[in-house]
Amino acid sequence: MEIVYERCCGLDVHKQTVVACVILSGPGRTVQKEVRSFGTMTPDLLALGDWLASLAVSHVAMESTGVYWQPVWNLLEDRFHLLLANARHIKAVPGRKTDVKDAEWIADLLRHGLIQASFVPDRRQRELRELTRYRTSLLGERSAELNRLQKTLEGANIKLASVASDIDGTSARAMLAALVAGSSDAGALAELARGRLREKLPQLQRALQGRFGEHQRFLVAQQLAHLDFLEEAVAQVSGEIEERLRPFEQAAVERLDAIPGVGVRTAQVIVAEVGADVDRFPTAAHLASWAGMCPGNNESAGKRLSGKTRKGDKWLRAALVEAALAAGRTRRSYLGEQYRRLVPRRGKKKAAAAVGHSILTIVYYLLSRKVAYADLGPNYFDIRDRAALEHRLVHRLQGLGNKVTLEPLPV
Repeated sequence: MEIVYERCCGLDVHKQTVVACVILSGPGRTVQKEVRSFGTMTPDLLALGDWLASLAVSHVAMESTGVYWQPVWNLLEDRFHLLLANARHIKAVPGRKTDVKDAEWIADLLRHGLIQASFVPDRRQRELRELTRYRTSLLGERSAELNRLQKTLEGANIKLASVASDIDGTSARAMLAALVAGSSDAGALAELARGRLREKLPQLQRALQGRFGEHQRFLVAQQLAHLDFLEEAVAQVSGEIEERLRPFEQAAVERLDAIPGVGVRTAQVIVAEVGADVDRFPTAAHLASWAGMCPGNNESAGKRLSGKTRKGDKWLRAALVEAALAAGRTRRSYLGEQYRRLVPRRGKKKAAAAVGHSILTIVYYLLSRKVAYADLGPNYFDIRDRAALEHRLVHRLQGLGNKVTLEPLPV
């Protein structure tokens, strides 16, 4: 096979060790291999870099095993051309697997240009990713804590969630604080309601008549304190994200915020995962395939076996599906109408995935062309093929025994 890189290295990365195999092409078709093992501490990885530099290695490939590749990447990215490979794409022959053989196999694939590099953003975007992903984890932990709070209240016969739509709202927080302080008068607790919740005072009084014990008072106090801590942590992380986005990507966030269903937080996640510069993806279809937001290819003997979406960026995918579900609740928008048209035929999950794909396509063109979002409107699907729609409706009316004459209204 053709030799693409004459001086290359393959790394088999583990938690405590890195096995490196260097392949050097000599005169004629001679090949020289050198294999060494290094630790994963910073001095060891710096020694690995010095050894590769002494051999004039130009390209280094490693597989993406967990997060263990990140320390190696951080220290070598400024000195060599690095490639990160999907472990499933470069799997060796079973039964011949050792750390040394894995490193040799990766180096041999790299030497012949058979490794497809995964997308790894620059250091600034990787840091932004860590912040947005940590905030997403905090929000998930906050939702879990709210569920634990609801479980404690149900155990105390407090049916507050059956009346108040949000047990973490202002009125509910005031009632819970009074319960923790020792109040047991349901009427006095219901009087703490604010706004439209005061219209449900009789229901609140019945919901707040429970058996609130001492251990439940202790648990609710701890859970409310944990919720306060998580909200403060989310606010601080969000402030750091906005500070890092302000110099370069703030305009991109504002542009994406105009898409129905996409809020500022979702726009920040999209920019952190994809980047404000999407030119690294040739087309919107490439971006959707990388994110795992398009049907997979699984065909054999001319038969389409499955269209299940492939695994992609799970953080981006979750944000897009959440945005799609929010867009499905909007009125007078293209995305909302698309979701409502797909749900009866495909179900909510597939409809959300399809609308998420549409949102990602919109994101690609907004960022690549640097234009503002323009909605196609809820009647886009009707006017796209107006003649076919009119023919279908007329045919149905005629089937019911009606004589139909179409007369366009004046514009």
